[in-house]
Amino acid sequence: MDDNGSVAEDQSIRNRPPIATAAARGLALFFGGFSLLNLLGEMRYSGFDANSWWIDLRFLAPWPARALLAATAVLLIGFAANPSCRPWRRVLTFGAAALLATIALANAVAFWLLTLRGAVAAGCPVPLSLVVAALMALLAGATLRPPNPQTSSRSAVGSFVMGATVAACLAGFPVAQMCCFGTTDYRREADAAVVLGARVYADGHPSLALADRVRTACALYRDGLVRRVIVSGGPGDGPTHETEAMRRLAMQLGVASDDILVDAVGLNTEATVRNTCTMFERHGAERVIVVSHFYHLPRIKLTYARHGREVYTVPADETRMLVRLPWYMAREVAALWVYYLRPLRSA
Repeated sequence: MDDNGSVAEDQSIRNRPPIATAAARGLALFFGGFSLLNLLGEMRYSGFDANSWWIDLRFLAPWPARALLAATAVLLIGFAANPSCRPWRRVLTFGAAALLATIALANAVAFWLLTLRGAVAAGCPVPLSLVVAALMALLAGATLRPPNPQTSSRSAVGSFVMGATVAACLAGFPVAQMCCFGTTDYRREADAAVVLGARVYADGHPSLALADRVRTACALYRDGLVRRVIVSGGPGDGPTHETEAMRRLAMQLGVASDDILVDAVGLNTEATVRNTCTMFERHGAERVIVVSHFYHLPRIKLTYARHGREVYTVPADETRMLVRLPWYMAREVAALWVYYLRPLRSA
């Protein structure tokens, strides 16, 4: 009986599709690697840690939170490298993944409560925390299953599926941030609203994207939520500067000339953040709202955080969907990772 049972178990393991365990290993490598990189990066560059973008551990003191993430990262990377581990390590990895799944689920519930209270307006009904909770739950289950030999590190199928999963996470994580965080409206009373520039045509006419951003900021001003509007941009296609077109449109929409501040050298997101942070100090702006398109807002939020500023984001109310939206989002995937890694190169 024992031999027959052992044979049946071995046959069950061999028959298990290799995709499931290999995909779980890919998830473990991405989340473990991302968490560990954040913690190590924080040692070189203060403010580098971006773990809060996937799980909120603010209910813990900083050191216990970092210790939990560090231990979990090591366990997940170990599982990714070798799922054929000893039972005690499987149990520890399961416990860590299950704990993070529970915390992520609590984060999702907290977000829903904020939307019910009207503190935020969610553009996407599914918060990223819920997706993370589901992935962590799947990963936790995978750690307890005996590995299929076909998913070993020497298996071509397992290696391909694992690599494809990591690649999907690298592309999907920024997209999820755009669709979940970027579409969420965090408007509230603030000292100023920063509007990031976009294209101005050669005849001086603002592009639809730029007009939508300015209109959204002006609506905040007319509603009494912000006292000033800061327009930031660079040169247009012709003689009209982006900020001049923005300023002109803002005045047409009811913003007083004295309440418009101009950053004429906001050539890119990094420059806008750097320049406006100086303006905040000069004009005593403590609470700030930033307006741009939803796909742009995660990178803006990340960059302000790296400069030590907490800002609230409001996605532009779009007149219609941009024709080149898929291209803008694809470009933003690469840009977000570049901005994320940039401090390490600078350090």
